[in-house]
Amino acid sequence: MQTTTISEGHTISQHPTVAPQYNLKENDKPNERIEIRVESSASVSRAASASDLNAQSKRQRLRARVQFATVCGSMYLIGWNDGTTGPLLPRIQKVYGLNFAVVSLIFVFASLGCLSGAFANLYLDSRLGFGKVIVLGSIIQVIAYTIQAGALPFPAFVLGYAINGFGIGLQDAQSNGYVGSLKDNPEVKMAILHAVYGAGALSSPLVATQFAQLPHWSFHYLCSLGVAFVNTVMLIAVFRLKTQDECLAQIGQQAGEKGTSEKSQFSQIIRLREVHLLAFFLLVLVGVEVMMGGWMVTYTIDVRGGGPSSGYISSGFWGGLMTGRIVLLSQVGERRVLFIYSILAIGLELVVWLVPSLIGGGVAISIVGVILGPMYPIAMNHAVRILPEWLVTGSVGWMAGFGQAGSALLPFLTGTIASKTGIKSLQPLCSHFDDGVHDHLMGFSAENS
Repeated sequence: MQTTTISEGHTISQHPTVAPQYNLKENDKPNERIEIRVESSASVSRAASASDLNAQSKRQRLRARVQFATVCGSMYLIGWNDGTTGPLLPRIQKVYGLNFAVVSLIFVFASLGCLSGAFANLYLDSRLGFGKVIVLGSIIQVIAYTIQAGALPFPAFVLGYAINGFGIGLQDAQSNGYVGSLKDNPEVKMAILHAVYGAGALSSPLVATQFAQLPHWSFHYLCSLGVAFVNTVMLIAVFRLKTQDECLAQIGQQAGEKGTSEKSQFSQIIRLREVHLLAFFLLVLVGVEVMMGGWMVTYTIDVRGGGPSSGYISSGFWGGLMTGRIVLLSQVGERRVLFIYSILAIGLELVVWLVPSLIGGGVAISIVGVILGPMYPIAMNHAVRILPEWLVTGSVGWMAGFGQAGSALLPFLTGTIASKTGIKSLQPLCSHFDDGVHDHLMGFSAENS
């Protein structure tokens, strides 16, 4: 039997002939061993998966597609939300008379909401189940958009972002956890799931840019309210508040292996170092994405002299992100390619920063979106491969929720720095954080080599 250490106190034991079995052993020592017995090849796993698929009825296959499309709807709503802020940000500053530091409180409250949602998901998932938690997240977003549509005084307005962030944290965690547990092409579906996120972030700036030029600019959130309401109805109609195992049983997939540990899922996940490394990587990555898609509009207007239609540059970036997650899908899992992508992204950020061209900058930022696109699903698929099966849903959910906080944290830091140095500091910051993504990839690669 071969033993491979995956973290301090956690080992994977491999047996060349024994079928997949999972056993969590505990003792009084601080160390804890997670033993995962697997075959030397993935042939048995593939055969079991193929057998399950062949056993699916036509109705089950149709239901599987409907379920997957529904969780994609949740990710579309999250992408729609992340793509909204950028085009509206200059108008929000003007309406409320705010500088960069104060308006960045939007991102602070959103970050607090996302982190709270990620923590709450670990508690709620085991008590309420997949169907109830994901619907709860969508209902919370409906409430948030109702508050924001009224253009209330700024303290109430930013409170709406905190409420929205909590709902996003729940939905993001549950959507990624559900797709990560699928046996039928999970890597492809994970990439498609996040391509749909990019589609949401692509489409919302097209609408928000128009509302930003109208007297009732906050009515854009009524459009967001409509998207969230439809999402809520679909989630209830398709999943009917059932647990994840019950939903998977409806599509002919058996429940995954269960751990034997007496410790809670939360306690087991918190002990896994790999989960936190990947979660931090996603926090920086998502933060870079939203920082570019959000502040790029303000940068274009103030530094490059762009007009009111500069919001479409944000759509270009998110469109590139969506395209990258589809076109570069064949590269999923190739770590060396990720290093190349991160280096190219840094180079293109330097082009946007140093070349004073409005059109050239718009094209370059769209290509950056293409390059960054496949990184998120690669990280998620890597987590599914290395983690114990009974911890995949909770771990992936935590990573997604924690990573989503980056969509608020890094844009806030950008706004705070911009209040002192001007928005021209955006591109150096983007280059610096892209370099951070590259360094994190190098460090994670070294630890797993």
